[in-house]
Amino acid sequence: MIGHLYAGGSSVTVNLGGLSSPSTSIVIVIALTLLSIAPSLLILMTGFTRIFIVLGLTRNALGLQNVPPNQVLAGIALFLSLFVMAPVITQVDHVAIQPYLHGHLNATHAFAAAEVPIKTWMLRQTRHNELQLFASTAHQGISQPQHLPMTTVIPAFVLSEVQTAFIIGFVVFIPFMVIDLVVSSVLMSMGMFMLPPTLISLPFKILLFVLVDGWALVVHSLIVSFH
Repeated sequence: MIGHLYAGGSSVTVNLGGLSSPSTSIVIVIALTLLSIAPSLLILMTGFTRIFIVLGLTRNALGLQNVPPNQVLAGIALFLSLFVMAPVITQVDHVAIQPYLHGHLNATHAFAAAEVPIKTWMLRQTRHNELQLFASTAHQGISQPQHLPMTTVIPAFVLSEVQTAFIIGFVVFIPFMVIDLVVSSVLMSMGMFMLPPTLISLPFKILLFVLVDGWALVVHSLIVSFH
């Protein structure tokens, strides 16, 4: 909106804002703000939590403490999260970011437009019980989940992700637990009580994991679990 003020025969033009393209300084401020909160958004609003927990549980099931290291697991989880979230990110860019940068939407409407695809994806991954827990605590109904605020959806989504990750981790643990039981039984039957069973079972677990292409199976299971 453009306003004109007249004083002493001179004209002063005042830009009150509108749907014009945002200035470079505003875009830089928004970008810096997003970068500062990006780690929290990445952990709480994507599949990063589920992926990282499952990869960590897989490492523990193998009996390895620091191999692969946490930095490697976090890197794998990061790029898998970006892979899973690619359609949502593309939709957000199409309906919110590009219209805002071209001046078709203001900041408020762009934020509301970006929230819709993200919330839709999160609600598809959120269990009914967790959503009911936080909605009832906040005295909100869940007949229309899309109308729930992000402050309710995000904690329910995170709790659901942790629950799902532990279920997948339990399934991953079963074959390795069987190997540990078999090795322990064999050692006991041979009277070798002083030899740690994990020392013998570790090579067999690694061999089994390599033969079945374990990391690919775990990653495939994680990707499928989001669909």
